[in-house]
Amino acid sequence: MLRQLARLTRPVPAAGPGACALAVYEVAGSLAPARESGEEGVACIDDTARGLALFCDLWAATGRGQHRQRAVSFLDFVLWMQCPDGRFVNFVHDWDGPRNLEGATSFAGGGFWQARGLRGLAKAQVALDDGRAGGALERALACIDRSTDVPPDVRAVHVAALLDLSRAGRGPQLRDRLERWCDEIASKRDGDVLLDGETDVVHLWGHSQETVLAQAGTLLDRADLVERARRSAETVFVPAIVSGFDLPVVQPYDVACAVHAMDALAAATGEARYLDLAHDARGWFDGRNPAGTAVYDRVAGRVADGIDDGCVSLNSGAESNIVAAEALFAEIAV
Repeated sequence: MLRQLARLTRPVPAAGPGACALAVYEVAGSLAPARESGEEGVACIDDTARGLALFCDLWAATGRGQHRQRAVSFLDFVLWMQCPDGRFVNFVHDWDGPRNLEGATSFAGGGFWQARGLRGLAKAQVALDDGRAGGALERALACIDRSTDVPPDVRAVHVAALLDLSRAGRGPQLRDRLERWCDEIASKRDGDVLLDGETDVVHLWGHSQETVLAQAGTLLDRADLVERARRSAETVFVPAIVSGFDLPVVQPYDVACAVHAMDALAAATGEARYLDLAHDARGWFDGRNPAGTAVYDRVAGRVADGIDDGCVSLNSGAESNIVAAEALFAEIAV
């Protein structure tokens, strides 16, 4: 995972002498630009801000200087992609660094990349003690405060950022906002199932509502939030985990979200069953899946982009390796 992320890392000189970003895709062993919605670009906030969060966590857990250096290089890119009003642009067109200002997946202030930029800055403020992160974080948060009709899966990333700050003692003034946003997430459901917001069908990728409600419920002493998370997770994640994620298409991001939800519920409830489910979910990376094949190639140090109709992808992009590293964090934080 970390070796593949190193292979995907490239300098972006326009963002600063040490700035780097993660290439979005590796297709058949070669880097490839994103083209899901037209010509998007070669690197984005969506991935690099999550890479920033990952390497901040690695630095905090291990004290290894190379992790801090990588985190700072990603922070340079994240700061470069922020507009003066606090909004983030998502993509750069090429490695010289021109920003994609108008693309459908890149315009300033888009939901997921604004949220991921915010969380990357929250991690940087806590772990790196870099003065640049604080002001950028305040501008990004002010932009989010002005947003309306935020989908619950995006709001969950906002909550994760506030939790990072609160756990570090950096955000006592954020409690009211944290409770308000958690109540907002908890209210948007179909029966027990917490909804994503932008689609009628709940998807596993990016579905972190149960994770943040369980974590926030513990922090805020709100048992109702933990129970809401538990009820939803029993429907959304548990059947998928028990089946070995026997679905037509499964991405590492789907599985990572399941892992995090089970870990959060285990911590919040003390029930060993959720630890067992988290263990089983992690097994997907090593062959507990419909393909019966490891998705994480430990020899090559790369995670495939998923399983499609029983076949493991030959590709290995940034998102897959970031989310796998987060799900298997105990293995790499040494």
